[in-house]
Amino acid sequence: MNIDFNKNSDGLVPAIIQDFVTRQVLMLGYMNKEAYEKTVETGKVTFFSRTKNRLWTKGEESGNFLNLVSIKNDCDDDTLLIKVKPEGPTCHKGTDTCWDEKNESSFGFLSELESVIAGRRLSADSKKSYVASLFEKGINKIAQKVGEEAVEIVIEAKDDNDDLFLNEGADLLFHFLILLQAKGYTLKDIVKVLEGRHK
Repeated sequence: MNIDFNKNSDGLVPAIIQDFVTRQVLMLGYMNKEAYEKTVETGKVTFFSRTKNRLWTKGEESGNFLNLVSIKNDCDDDTLLIKVKPEGPTCHKGTDTCWDEKNESSFGFLSELESVIAGRRLSADSKKSYVASLFEKGINKIAQKVGEEAVEIVIEAKDDNDDLFLNEGADLLFHFLILLQAKGYTLKDIVKVLEGRHK
């Protein structure tokens, strides 16, 4: 890896720290050549502390180490993306990230859709909300809808109409998200099971 430590007069390059599993950005630190080499050698992320004016391994006092998974260089060879498995909170203030955000997996639009479903579930007017009406009818009706959508996607899979197949897939996933919430679960619970099988 060709890292341009001489680009800045202080010999430091920014190091963006990202959780390998959740993909959340945890913190930003700075590395010189020695910090980089120590990180690679020990598997514990080490920075050059500008305030202490020395190498500093994250977790050396708190025990909240950042265990190295991978290091990538950017297109200009002057910024590092370091993926880690953190032990405990990353920020010195005790929070998961230095931006006071939870270090949790997010599934992009699907997480947003889960929030919409949760909001509609609490809606008082089931006549205006399809989701609210399903929750009002109970678990049996929701499970039945998932079954119906599963059969429909199987039927469409045997045909050659990609548009219908994708639409039925969207219907199945949407109703499955509703069923998950009706049972008290979310996508994170499903991902946890899949991760357990992957190990």
